[in-house]
Amino acid sequence: MRQRITYIHEAEGAFNPNQVPVGDDSLSIQSLQGSKEARVTFGFKELPQELWQVLKQCHELHVRWVTERPYDAVSPFSSRVSPGLHVFYTPASQDQPTSQLCPLLREVFSTQLKCTEPEESFISPPILSTRFASTSALQFYQSLSSLEELVTYIQQKICPQGQEDKDNACYERAASLLSADSLDIDYDNISHALTISAYWSQPSSSDGAGWNEKINKDEKGAHKVEVGLLAIQEAIEPEEISVGGFLAVVGEDSKLKPTLFSFPSRHHPLPSTSIYTVNFQQPTGLHPTLQLSIPRSSLTPPPAPADSTCALHTYLTLPSAIFADKYQLSTTDTLFLQSHNLIALRSIAGETDLEAPDWVTKRWGSNLLLELATPPAKPSTSDNDDGDWEITIPLHLRYLHPSASGYRNTSIPWPIVFWACTSEEGTKMGTNPFDRVNLGWDGLFGPRTMFYQLHPSLSEESTLAKDTTAQLKLVEQIKVPVLGIEDGDGDRSQARNIEVITVIVILAGFFWVLWKLGRVVKTSGFGRNRSPLVAVSKDEVKDKKE
Repeated sequence: MRQRITYIHEAEGAFNPNQVPVGDDSLSIQSLQGSKEARVTFGFKELPQELWQVLKQCHELHVRWVTERPYDAVSPFSSRVSPGLHVFYTPASQDQPTSQLCPLLREVFSTQLKCTEPEESFISPPILSTRFASTSALQFYQSLSSLEELVTYIQQKICPQGQEDKDNACYERAASLLSADSLDIDYDNISHALTISAYWSQPSSSDGAGWNEKINKDEKGAHKVEVGLLAIQEAIEPEEISVGGFLAVVGEDSKLKPTLFSFPSRHHPLPSTSIYTVNFQQPTGLHPTLQLSIPRSSLTPPPAPADSTCALHTYLTLPSAIFADKYQLSTTDTLFLQSHNLIALRSIAGETDLEAPDWVTKRWGSNLLLELATPPAKPSTSDNDDGDWEITIPLHLRYLHPSASGYRNTSIPWPIVFWACTSEEGTKMGTNPFDRVNLGWDGLFGPRTMFYQLHPSLSEESTLAKDTTAQLKLVEQIKVPVLGIEDGDGDRSQARNIEVITVIVILAGFFWVLWKLGRVVKTSGFGRNRSPLVAVSKDEVKDKKE
């Protein structure tokens, strides 16, 4: 097992090396303000049998979980995906996807996952190149607000068992995932290693004291623990990120070692003022319209290389209860696109059947990539420079199961909004030690595309509308009208009444058709002279013609 712990702090005056005393077998972090990433890599022999038996049937498996809480994604951890659980999977044999994957996901993350078999529950995203594929063959998503069941699984199945299990560092590290903002799990059959990476945008303590931790050397000396205390520096090239600070290997180094290095990166930060908000136009009805509001000051082209071409995009993750009409959004009607400030639908995959109700859709839902229009460089006098740039996306709700109230609630995670820019030929993105790929949307672009992501921000109206004790979330709730059912003893439900009336109407129509057919038979004279099934001879036909 290998561990790498990275702290990112502000560059000027926010860090003093004396805050990190280094001992012979430990390293202490004292009152450090900043973000943190912890990465642990396991070999096959360190995993429980039920886990590696599933992994060896996978060509690759990538899990991305993101909290519903708003958080800051700082460089070099600036990439984002929509809140919830995302699973990207490619089977080792295309003809035989493993049937053990879904049971394992339910055991590890939640028994409520709607995952039965990969070929039934997963969708197939588009792949740009079968030779240089950077997108997994299958994809799954479901809303998941907590990692409680994952923490329990790690403590019971992965942490070493002993007399003082609940006091060891493994249990504490697993419990710390409850406050993480994002979690990545990666496996591929080339390295045969499972990597778990967690990110915290701020210290988990609520007293504002910063990070206060003691990182110990592995008792047996078999596990290597690397610690980095870094700050973002000004990069020379626009496609690069530069970091500087200190590094140390716990138990090997007697003091912090200074470092400074740069690397090309796919994901780049934008200023904290580059924000967007999401809401649904009211009333939503069965055809809700998603609205993206972006301050015009946030739409300044990103600091990409001078010869780059950039375009603004949004990527939506839609559960099965809501979908987009691919025929409507793929139109070339300029009036329609301009009215919504859209350029084009670039990709759509998943459940796109326009007529199917939610209870017959087996797969989790759909996702789509849209290129967005931006305001003109020199707006006319009629444009409101102070107003937000509004982008609207028409969506549609599926019919849901009846309920006693006549309504059901469904939720949709906030989409992500980003600039995609071209980079120079030969740029080696893979040299980034913090590289993050397999996010679902990044595979829809070329391997050397650079991304600049806007920051989701709750609007003042939505913040004021929430109770002060309620937790603000990057998830929109929709109240869906459904068939109402009156529950209670001795009462006949509306659904039962409609079912009985439907049967009566069908039977009445059937007998009416029979009665009409009977009248036709009587008036035509069939049955008195000749059966309509008796063939007419050629001579009779000739006589009639003469």
